[in-house]
Amino acid sequence: MKHNKFLEEKVIAIDNNSLNINNKIQAALEIICHDFDLEKPMWFDKNTKELRQISKTSFHEDQFIESIWFDYLEIEIIDDGKKKS
Repeated sequence: MKHNKFLEEKVIAIDNNSLNINNKIQAALEIICHDFDLEKPMWFDKNTKELRQISKTSFHEDQFIESIWFDYLEIEIIDDGKKKS
């Protein structure tokens, strides 16, 4: 996001049922950072809390070691509607 507009958008599907939700989120974040040539951001307690409450979280400049060219990175968990067995 920059100036309240999406600069890039990417959907990552992690269908590996052997991974728990935290591992799926970390795997998706690694893919996103690789594809956008970013260092992986630091994960703060606020990220865990936001994901639990609203299924999305953002990473601001203070969470990256290098400077970023955008205002923040946002990730959101999208429920595909499939029932878990």
